[in-house]
Amino acid sequence: MGGFRNGPAVYRLAAYFSLVLFFLLVVLRSVHLPITTFPMLRFLLFVGVLGAATTMVAMEYFLFGFDKSSAIKKVFWFCVMMFVPLGPALYCFFVYSRSDVLENGTRGADSLSGSAH
Repeated sequence: MGGFRNGPAVYRLAAYFSLVLFFLLVVLRSVHLPITTFPMLRFLLFVGVLGAATTMVAMEYFLFGFDKSSAIKKVFWFCVMMFVPLGPALYCFFVYSRSDVLENGTRGADSLSGSAH
């Protein structure tokens, strides 16, 4: 059951990497960088794309499966999430991280793991 408690932290970290990708893309479009920075940029791009993909899949799954918001809020956030990599990260920070479902699920996981020992 320990994996469920680590899920929110993993998804927040992935959302941060998604934001890194967004800002890296903005910088790359506006600044000419020397060729010596390419290996580091490739690594940052890889981490950012991995974070953006993880965040997109996880937040869509949460939106359709666990989010208790009204239908209009779900439609709004679904539309926001179409703007990858920024949209899913915003949903993660503003909706997912503040969700009551996480608190209830974490408490349930704690009681289950406590009774198993």
